[in-house]
Amino acid sequence: MSDTSPPAAGPDPARTPRALGDAAAIPLLDDDTQQLKRLIDGVVDFAIYMLDTEGHVRSWNTGGERIKGYTREEVIGTHFSRFYTPEDIASDAPARGLRIAREEGRFTAEGWRVRKGGAVFHASVVIDPIWQDDVLVGYAKVTRDITDRLEDQERLEQSRDALLQAHKLEAVGKLTLGLAHDFNNLLNIIINSLELVDHYTMQPKAKKHLQGAMRAAERGALLTRQLLTFGTGRVLVSERHSVATVIHEAMDTLRRACHDGVTLYARFDDDLPGIDVDREQLEAALLNLVSNSRDAMPAGGHIAITATLRECAPPHAADAAASRFICIEVSDNGDGIPADDQARVFEPFFTTKEVGKGSGLGLSQVFGFARQSGGFAELKSASGEGTTVSLCLPVPRDPE
Repeated sequence: MSDTSPPAAGPDPARTPRALGDAAAIPLLDDDTQQLKRLIDGVVDFAIYMLDTEGHVRSWNTGGERIKGYTREEVIGTHFSRFYTPEDIASDAPARGLRIAREEGRFTAEGWRVRKGGAVFHASVVIDPIWQDDVLVGYAKVTRDITDRLEDQERLEQSRDALLQAHKLEAVGKLTLGLAHDFNNLLNIIINSLELVDHYTMQPKAKKHLQGAMRAAERGALLTRQLLTFGTGRVLVSERHSVATVIHEAMDTLRRACHDGVTLYARFDDDLPGIDVDREQLEAALLNLVSNSRDAMPAGGHIAITATLRECAPPHAADAAASRFICIEVSDNGDGIPADDQARVFEPFFTTKEVGKGSGLGLSQVFGFARQSGGFAELKSASGEGTTVSLCLPVPRDPE
């Protein structure tokens, strides 16, 4: 007679305790202290550590080492103020954070903190007091590196500001375009008439007055060109030119833009390479720079135009590889520009001149022309030491 009873059930592998030999290979999960320690140490995006009641570090996790750069051996027993900037230490910020956490139950803040080696990062900080039987026994501190988030916010704000500025400029550009066209037509008639009168007039006194009128008309023509360029967003027509030749042939116009007390000279490096540039816009930029320097020296002075070959990365792309630029500098020995104004000099319609004596379009035209040409513009100025504006235009790469 066969046995039809079901076979005895064997052990369920899922429920069978691990052999004693396997226990050493895995962490014991029934020890709450070990679980918590391993959990905290496994967090790498947050620095999580304990402080005693005086602010000395008593524990350290992997996230603390990754974010702040210190190993456990380097940091245990030291005061947590070492993570603060000198300015925060001087203002007693570390002690203030502990006091607020102790009195209010929690302290939260964002600010700059210091890594090992002195580098700074932007941190989000939380400090919680730890009580045992109503006795303060220490603090739990959590720090997160939020530098990337801060940089993203700054870039977003810059993009919003740029978009708002673009809308403003578009609206102003449409307004100025029609006015500039009409004004330019009137000035062309005035300039042609003055040239004709000057041709037939021989009296020195009359010629002197005519020359003054011509300078004023040319300044008006320059203003209309600036307005037209600003209003239309003109497309550049680039051709290969020698910078030395362009400046040399423009010197007569540039000298006429200067009054009697201003001397103008030019100096160039030998064998400067040619550049691809819109000649008319380059001449307009030079006239803008010379006119600005002239206005900065009402009692007279010197203006120097120099052109040199420079190898560098543009300031707006400092991480880019260095390349070659022809840098045209227009320097004067005027009073200089106040430091507070220097960051805004390339903004459209910003001017340091008195009302009615400047449109605020000269330097913005230079800046826009430089960027549209693939280059950049810079300004250096110091009180009482004059001003230098650099117009840097790229040198074409040799064909491979």
